[in-house]
Parts: sequence; structure tokens; C-alpha cells
Amino acid sequence: MARNKEALLLLIDVGPSMHNVLPEIERVCSTLIEKKLIYSKYDEVGVILFGTQDTKNELTKEVGGYEHVMVLRNIGVVDGNVLEVLQPLPRGTFPGDFLDAIIVGMDMLIKKYGPTNMGKKRLCLITNAQCPTKDPYEGTKEDQVTIIADQMTAQAMKMESIVVRGRIGAEANEKIMDENDRLLNIFSKRTRAKLVHVESPISLLGALKTRNINPVTIFRGDLEVSPKMKIKIWVYKKTTEEKIPTLKKYSDRAPPTDKFATHEVKVDYQYKRVEDPNKFVPPEQRIKGYRYGPQVVPISSAEWDAVKFKPEKSVKLLGFTDAENIMRHYYMKDVNIFIPEPGNTRAILAVSALARAMKEANKVAIVRCVWRQGQGSVVVGVLTPNISGRENIPDSFYFNVLPFAEDVREFQFPSFSNFPDSWLPTEQQQEAADNFVRMFDLAPPGKEEALPPDLTPNPVLERFYRCLEVKWNNPDAAVPPLDETLRKITESDPELLSHNESVLDEFRRAFELKENPKLKGSSRQLLREKPSGSNGGEDCAMIHVQSANRDTNEATSSIKIEKVGDITPIQDFEAMISRRDGPNWVDKAITEMKNKIFYLVEDSYDGDNYPKAAECLVAIRKACILEQEPKQFNDFLRHLCKFCKEKNLRSFNEFLAAKELTLISKSEAPDSSEVTEDEARSFVVKSEPMLE
Repeated sequence: MARNKEALLLLIDVGPSMHNVLPEIERVCSTLIEKKLIYSKYDEVGVILFGTQDTKNELTKEVGGYEHVMVLRNIGVVDGNVLEVLQPLPRGTFPGDFLDAIIVGMDMLIKKYGPTNMGKKRLCLITNAQCPTKDPYEGTKEDQVTIIADQMTAQAMKMESIVVRGRIGAEANEKIMDENDRLLNIFSKRTRAKLVHVESPISLLGALKTRNINPVTIFRGDLEVSPKMKIKIWVYKKTTEEKIPTLKKYSDRAPPTDKFATHEVKVDYQYKRVEDPNKFVPPEQRIKGYRYGPQVVPISSAEWDAVKFKPEKSVKLLGFTDAENIMRHYYMKDVNIFIPEPGNTRAILAVSALARAMKEANKVAIVRCVWRQGQGSVVVGVLTPNISGRENIPDSFYFNVLPFAEDVREFQFPSFSNFPDSWLPTEQQQEAADNFVRMFDLAPPGKEEALPPDLTPNPVLERFYRCLEVKWNNPDAAVPPLDETLRKITESDPELLSHNESVLDEFRRAFELKENPKLKGSSRQLLREKPSGSNGGEDCAMIHVQSANRDTNEATSSIKIEKVGDITPIQDFEAMISRRDGPNWVDKAITEMKNKIFYLVEDSYDGDNYPKAAECLVAIRKACILEQEPKQFNDFLRHLCKFCKEKNLRSFNEFLAAKELTLISKSEAPDSSEVTEDEARSFVVKSEPMLE
């Protein structure tokens, strides 16, 4: 057997009580074999069934007993034949005794490997644990399980126990199930065994770890609390994204008779001169460059190596902060786990004391990490205490990378509190939304949580492996339809929707959908803007905006506006500021509208452009509130008033004073912290007396 490769024995209950879930078990086990064929083609796999009518195992021949346990496939290197053995599994006719199956599996592993392959021998038990186990000849069942668990530990074997229980029928005996659960828990406490209970096909898919990944440390060294205090730690990855296997290029040009042909395709790149395509550029004449404005700055590998930051390998504590100061959306990349150095009692005590003190004070630690010598980057992250609930597992820390200033993306959205009451949801709408959210609760009281992360497989990966199996059997086969189990992960539960039609109808009625007149190119638009501090009626803030004819609007509704024009400046401005195909359209639209207002005021004759300029000013004020840009408007309004005073255009100030146009206060936009509501109310544009 290849070094560091796993030996796996599947122990599958095929008794009568398991018949309804065997199709799902077949698919799960097939997926496991498919992944081993891709990632671990030297692993060895065997299959044992219990609850069968026939008996086929060596222990029965040697010592007797162990009836209704059948070795379906002896331990051997994984191949496509294992998939054929699992499709379909025979249906048993007798109650299955999982203890007999475990003993037969351990006997097979011991006989094949003996004391070798330590830590690489694994048993995987799949049962509903509803059938009684046989009484031992001596002692109690608990004593028997303890002896088996101790022998399993001595042989460095691991075991996974997956108990599949959906809707329990009336024939199930709760007393027997409780006893079996208690026996399986003894394995979890006394040996390297994991016990998982599942109630749905989705959870079954995720419960069986189809790919065995050996943990590898990314750091071994000191956690430097201070220059005089260091704790020995090991760092592992806790979560990381599993990706689809890389598809390689293969060629069919090799002769069919060549048994040693790899069929691999090698890719080679050649660089040629633009001015002379026939000449190749050798590596020593090539250099990387970085664009800097219109120029390209060449930087050699030696220069780049000198520029690189080369910190020393270390993990240093920077300080502590309250846990609520670290927002959940700050977390980046994968999650690591910091554990004390195994076997180091002083490190275990130090980590436990630190973690428990942080937990009690509701603190987290900020640390600076350089995982390996010569690493060109430094990460700053947060350590969250993880207090263990088991005696044989020490306390630890979870580590999440935190962003630097360059990594943060700020998106400004207006708050509902700044909108008029007519825009806020009514009590009826709020209640309908609350009921809608409660309807889709994935963890309702008294029921199993749906789609828990540790038991929910990636549907993209699962579908890939199933399609791969179909193509392996028949290269010309069509892509199979989406499996029903995977459909439950990617789509809403139809049964849930049918049982809650009244909730959906109520939510639909509470929020009536209407067509957006902007998108339809309406011929007339009514803007309402009531300035802050206005005591006038509604009519004083109502402005009618005349648009171009209907045909012009329909023709231009699909055209992207890039400039505020003279005919319909407000419509052009609103079209520009609502564009989201670039980050600069808001600033560009506001700048264009400012220039248009200055032009209208300066080019006015006896105030003929004042109404249009005021309409534009109202439009830009409203937009700056919605886009959270109050400072731009406030600065512009102050500058405009000063400009009118200097250019003897006080009549425009008087015109604006009649409209009672004010600055944007912080009650209208939170970002307008510099202008209080009283200041905004007092800023009503007034004309100054003429100097004689």
C-alpha cells in the first residue's frame, strides 16, 4: 500500500428498516468512490453489509456467530468496480447488528495491515440504529463496547458513525434506539470516533466526508504575547473553499498500441518582436513593466526582489479590543484555528487561561502574522476564543483575517429614516414582511435545522461528480437532469410554499408592484420638494417639469445620457445620476448640473431663466440627499449665493428666498453632520440692501 494512503471499510446497514434510504446511501457512497478515483487513486476500499439474508465473512468460519454480515468487497485499491458493486445494494431481510459489523471490519483491517498503516485505517458505519444488538456472553453491552473501543484505539483506527433517522415509524422501539445511541457515544468518548445523526437526504450527503484531507500546519512557532512571554502554538486551516478539480488537456494522437503513453499535452509559449515577427525574444531579453500613466516603467526581477517586504516569520499580539468592535463583515478569506502545541502542558494551560479570560471579558485579540520565512505579505487578524466542551480537547482560538484600508469597499445607501413617512412601510406591510421571513425559518422550533453548513454539500461539486460517473460509464451519454436531493438545496421547498400560500399572498398584496415611469419614458414628471424649515403650503414646493415631446422621449429612453443638455436638463441629470455602469456617474452628474445652474443664472435676462435654474437646484438637492452627498450641495449653495452677491445678481437670491430653499441638515442626511437643523432653517437666502 502506498505511503500515507487510507484504508476505508464501509459498514452499511441494509436491513428492512433501511430500505427507504438505501438509494441515497448508494449515491453518497458512489460520490465517495468517485472522489477517491480523482484525488486518492491509491487508497484501498472494502464494503461490508449487515442485515443480509446470507452470511459471508471469515470470523463466522473461524469462531462462528456474526450471522447476516456479508463482505461485499474485500479491501483493495479503489477502482471502477467498486461503483458497480454499490449500484444497487442488495436489500436485506434481517435486522442488522452494527456491533457484529464493526468487529468483522476491525478483524479485516487487523489481518490485512497488522500494526502498520497507523492512523490511516477508517471504519464508516451507516445505520439507523433501530435494531437490537446481541447480548454478550459475559458482562454488559457497555463492557463489550468499551473493550472494542480500547482495541480500536490500540490499533489506531478511526470510525465515523452516521445514524440516519427521518420520520420514525410506529414500529420503531425508542428504548432500543436510546440504548444504541448510548453504545455509539461510548465509541466517541473512548476512541477517535465521530457520531452524526441525520434526518434528511441532504444531511446524509454532507455527513459522509467523501474526501479525506490530512490536516497540515501552516505555522508552528511562538505566539508572542510580549518580548518575555511566548506560547508554543500550531496553526491549521479550519475552513477553506473546495473547488472543482482542475481539468487537464489530453491528446488522442498517441498510438493506441503504446501502453506507456501519458496522452498529456504540454504547452510552451514563445515571445516575438512586434516589428519582426520572425525573431524570438529569449528570456534574458524580457523584463516586466508596470504602467504608470501613459508610460510603462520596466522593473527587473532583482529590483522587484529588493522592493519586496521581507518580514520575519512570527505571530505577535498587538492588543485586545471589545468583541463588538469587530464587525462580521470584516472577516476575509479562510478561517484558521490556533491550538497549543500538542503534548506541551504549559502551552495548553497558557492558551486555556488566555482564552477563558478573553471569553469572560468579551474581548478578542488583534495579532500580526507572517506564516513562513520569506513571505512577502503580512496579515493582521482577530483571535476569537473557542472554549472546548470536551475534556480531551484543549481550548483554542479561531483566526480571521481583517482588512486593511485598501481592502474595504464603502457603499453609501440612503437610510429609511431620512425618507418621508409616505415612503416608510405601514404596520400591515411590516407584519406581512415579518410573517414572510418567519415562513422561511431554517431552524423552526421542534424541527431539525435545514441546510446546516457542516452537513450541506456543495451542489455544484456533487453534480460534477455525478456527471463524471455517467460519462465514465458511457462517454456519449447526455448530461443527466438535476437530482432531486440537490434540487432541494438550490430551490425553495415546494411543500413549504404550498402550505404557506396565504402568507405569500398577503406579502404580495401588501407590496404592489408598479411600473417605473422613468423606464417608460413618460412625457411629464412631477417633482415634489419641500425645503427643510418651510412653513408654506405644499404648492410652494411643487415644480412642474416640462419634458420634450413623447416621440423624443421614447426614442431616447434606451440611449445612455452622458451630458446635461439645454432642453431637458433635469431629465438628463436624473438619467445620469441613476446610471450604475461606472463609479463616477454621480459626481459627473452633479458637476454637470452645477455648471448648468451657473450658466442659466448668468445668461438670464430680467430673470427669465430663474424658474428653470430653481427647478435644477431643487433636483440636485433631492439627488444629493438620496445619494448621501449633502456636503456637495451645501458647499455649492453657499458658493452660488456668494457668486450672485458679487455679480450683482441679488434678484436670483430674492427669487430663491421666496422658495425658502435651505441647506441639507443632518436630519435629512446623516452625513451632513456639519449643518444642524436650526442652521439649515436659518439659512433662507435673503438679499442684502443695495449700497448707495
